[in-house]
Formats: sequence, C-alpha cells, structure tokens
Amino acid sequence: MKLMHRLLPHPVLTLLLTLTWVLIVNSFTLNSLVFGFLLGLLIPFLTQPFWPQQLRMKHPVKIAAYILIVIWDIVVANITVARIVVFKSNAKRQPNWVTVPLELRTPEAITVLAGTITMTPGTVTADVSAEGHALLVHCLDCDDPDAVRDEIKERYERRLMEIFE
Repeated sequence: MKLMHRLLPHPVLTLLLTLTWVLIVNSFTLNSLVFGFLLGLLIPFLTQPFWPQQLRMKHPVKIAAYILIVIWDIVVANITVARIVVFKSNAKRQPNWVTVPLELRTPEAITVLAGTITMTPGTVTADVSAEGHALLVHCLDCDDPDAVRDEIKERYERRLMEIFE
C-alpha cells in the first residue's frame, strides 16, 4: 500500500490530468491517452512535497450529485442574468454584497465553494476572510442578502460538508 501511495500520491488528480490532456489534444488515441497518463503520474509525483496533506473525502460519490446541482444552477442563473441584463434597467438593479459565514474548515472545500459561487452567473466570490471563516460575495441583483446567504449555505455548503468533512 505504501508503494502504491508513493507511485500514485493523488490518484484522482492523475485521472483528472489524464482526462484533461485527452480533451486538450482533442484526440482520443492510444498515444494521447498514454502521454496524458504519464503526465498524470509525473505532475502529482513532482508536486507531492508542496501538498501539506492528502485530501480525504468522506463521501466521494456525492460529488456527482453536487456537480449536477451546480450545472443546473449555472443554466438557471444564465437565464436569470440574461433577463436582468435585457429587461431590467440599471436604476432598478440592486447590486449587493453578501457575507457568508462558513462552517467549512478544509481549504479545499472552501475553494470549491468559492469557485462554485463564482462560476454561477450573477455572483462572484470577492474575498475570503483571513481565517477562512467567511466569504464576501457580490451579487448582480439582490433584494434580500439574507436569502442569498441562506441559499448558498443550504444548497452548496451543506453538501460540501458531507463530501469533505
């Protein structure tokens, strides 16, 4: 087991790097797959000293459900933002800053949450508190900051806690 961990320190990253390489070259051939796999082995191996600890996920299967929820939210948010931009005048828009207190403690989970918020049109994560206990989120049009905060915590943070913590 130790030998396997030394050769393959981050198996999920290896798989992601392999898949990313095949997508970048836009060619699913044996050569591109093998080269992508070699990159997937080499990059985590060379960067291993810079990883403070290996990420442990309690429920990795729940990642698929989380990804589907995020994709759905991105589609819905695109439609919402398009309606705001096309039909709502600048004077009627209510941009707002929302502080989202965090129960998440692992840096990876906080990063995923911040990235999820930023990927969803109409919101962007602008800052993380120094201790990592809160996110500052800017909303394009928000009449109820508390509702946005509660939705982020319920829809995303709760699920990420199940996956990472």
